[in-house]
Amino acid sequence: MTQSPYLAVSRRLRKSPFMSRAVANGAKAFTVYNHMLLATEFESLESDYWHLCSAVQVWDVGVERQVSIKGPDATELVQWMTPRAVSGVANDRCIYLPLADEHGKLVNDPVGIRLADDHWWLSVADSDVILWAKGLARGAKLDVQVDEPDVWPLAIQGPLAETLMARVFGDAVKDIRFFRYQRMDYRGHSFIVARSGWSKQGGFEVYVDDIAKGQALYDELFELGRDLDVRAGCPNLIERLENGLLSYGNDMDGRHTVLESGLGGFISLDQDIDSLSHAALRAEAQRGIARKVVGLVLPVSDAPTPLAEQPFGSEVSEAIPRQLDLTHCLGSQCWSPRYKVQIATAILEEPLASETHCNVLLADGTQVTAQICSVPFNFEQLGVKAAV
Repeated sequence: MTQSPYLAVSRRLRKSPFMSRAVANGAKAFTVYNHMLLATEFESLESDYWHLCSAVQVWDVGVERQVSIKGPDATELVQWMTPRAVSGVANDRCIYLPLADEHGKLVNDPVGIRLADDHWWLSVADSDVILWAKGLARGAKLDVQVDEPDVWPLAIQGPLAETLMARVFGDAVKDIRFFRYQRMDYRGHSFIVARSGWSKQGGFEVYVDDIAKGQALYDELFELGRDLDVRAGCPNLIERLENGLLSYGNDMDGRHTVLESGLGGFISLDQDIDSLSHAALRAEAQRGIARKVVGLVLPVSDAPTPLAEQPFGSEVSEAIPRQLDLTHCLGSQCWSPRYKVQIATAILEEPLASETHCNVLLADGTQVTAQICSVPFNFEQLGVKAAV
């Protein structure tokens, strides 16, 4: 019998302070993210999904590393890195910040947290933003300190998240607005608590910068949430895809521009800001994008079959090649137990990206017709009704 490959964990893969608790709570699978291990499944992908949509989960998302940018030129450096205007961001606000290079190519898509006039945290997705930030600061001789603080976020997500958080931090937590944060006391220590998180079920993220207090918080959340059916969880593929939450490195990456990645609504091309990518993105917007991220909806049975990454045929227009290659453009995919369809993301070249249907090949050799749509998915507009 052939033994399955396994991942050798070395000191190059750092552990969060909550790693042992995630394992004790039944984590079954992990991925590597920012040189750390991130849980991806507990009971099962589908069971985790239904629980997230109905109760409350505590996620160890210590992999969301913070790139701290502090000093007199901090906002200047952040602005140089992103095509979104940041000068007017308040000191209690979180903001989604696509980062892009001089060609408009996406470098990362963190949440920026403004701690003070001269201090930012970039809560980054999976890429080495800190090296890029250090290089830019050094090359431009900016007066900033760029480093990675010991901060390990916990996410409390789900429709009962606010109820659980109020039991720990008091009713004042209910006053935190979406993508805002407050500093809240926990056993004599002040934590940054933001109403945010990588799900559409509602919730909070606590930026843990004291390991002992953070571990006590983790345990207390479970103690006080027993009647709420609190469980350990993690970002869920089904839930994020259904709600159009894109993943850097999966749905788009450094080969794609900010506009191709569908993030045009989060940048400020109409403002004159000193951004590294501004000129390239303005030129691209003027001539029109050549490709874009789209959603694919496939009618399949209750036994879903993954999309094949090679043959990709289209019969929607004679002007479109019959055989296209999904390699390097197929993003994430999953079967939706709520809508009983298979959904996926892909970055497609025009004019196919603007069509409404195409034929795709499944891994088992079956050819089916997929709907092409915008992301996030509008299932009602697509005529897809929830089955449960």
